[in-house]
Amino acid sequence: MSTFFVKPADVKDKKWQVIDARGQVVGRLAAKISRILSGKNKTDYTPHTETGDGVIVINAKDVVVTGTKVKTKIYKTFSGYPSGQTEKTFERVMAEDPTYVLKHAVKGMLPKSRLGKRMITHFLVYPGAEHPHAAQVHAKSSKKVSSAQTKKEKN
Repeated sequence: MSTFFVKPADVKDKKWQVIDARGQVVGRLAAKISRILSGKNKTDYTPHTETGDGVIVINAKDVVVTGTKVKTKIYKTFSGYPSGQTEKTFERVMAEDPTYVLKHAVKGMLPKSRLGKRMITHFLVYPGAEHPHAAQVHAKSSKKVSSAQTKKEKN
C-alpha cells in the first residue's frame, strides 16, 4: 500500500476559523495557529501541499506574555543601512501595532519557503473584536481557544 499524498488540485475549499486572542499567551496561541495554517490538524495533511485553513484572529491587543517579557522581550529590525538596527520592547510594539506580535510569532513557526509565504497570506489579525470577513466565516467554525481546552487535549 502506498502513502497517500494530497495533490494541490485535490485540496477542497479553505474554511476560515475565527480565534479570540483575549487573555491567550502569545507563543501557545501562535503554535495552535501555525498548525491550523499548515493543515497539521487535518487527516489529509501533506507537507508539500497547502492543506490548511485560514485563520482570523480578533482581540489581538489583549494577548499576554508570561514572566517579565513585557519589559524584557525585544524585537529587532534592520533596515540594511549602517547603524540601521532598531530595538523595541514588547510593551512599545503593543502600543504601536498590537497585530505585529502575533504575526511575527506565527511567521516564525511556518516553513521558510514559498509554501510558508502562501500560508501567511491566509492569516488575518485584528486588534479589536470586529473584522470585515463575515462572509468567509461559518457560524460553526468560530472557536475560542482556551487554557481549559489545552488541558483536555493533554489528558
